[in-house]
Amino acid sequence: MDALDEIKQFLACETPDSWIQAALQNQEIMLIDHAHCEKKAASTAMNLMFRYVERVDLLNKMSRLAREELIHFEQVLAIMENRGIVYDHMSPARYAGGMRQHVRTSEPGRLIDLLIIGAFIEARSCERFAKLAPFLDDELAKFYRSLLKSEGRHYQDYLGLAEDYAGEPIDERVAFFREAERELIENPDDEFRFHSGKPTFIAA
Repeated sequence: MDALDEIKQFLACETPDSWIQAALQNQEIMLIDHAHCEKKAASTAMNLMFRYVERVDLLNKMSRLAREELIHFEQVLAIMENRGIVYDHMSPARYAGGMRQHVRTSEPGRLIDLLIIGAFIEARSCERFAKLAPFLDDELAKFYRSLLKSEGRHYQDYLGLAEDYAGEPIDERVAFFREAERELIENPDDEFRFHSGKPTFIAA
């Protein structure tokens, strides 16, 4: 669990207990959005591969990441099918957009910011899988625990690439996005999604 401890230190806050409660009450929405998240994670990795074709290390790591995320997508779809849950369109959480609004427009700042955001998204996913697992049925708990290793490695890949390509310390930029991420997780949110903030729709 060393990797999970590292991720908890990387994040500024833990997932609120009220979000866990909302997830348990909205497991169908959670699984549908989880599937969307896996598909979008693969798409993000592919977009980076197409935009930064000269960076071989990025190409190799993002190619592997995209394949793994698509496998996870297929696994979530299979779990949903077994449970009679229909995969459908869903509006995205404010989370990723809230992070990406701070991305710099010039290079290499743009790439560094996108990689740091990728690290936070993967780290938060990992933290939520771990926090949810004890409360889920055996099938879903086993699946979410199985994702911890790969999602933890994805976080490390993103952060390592950001450090390599920056050519200078990125501590200040990481700290900036850490605070932005904390606000998105801790601030009230009127829509439940896998990366949503504190729910406002649960009765006390």
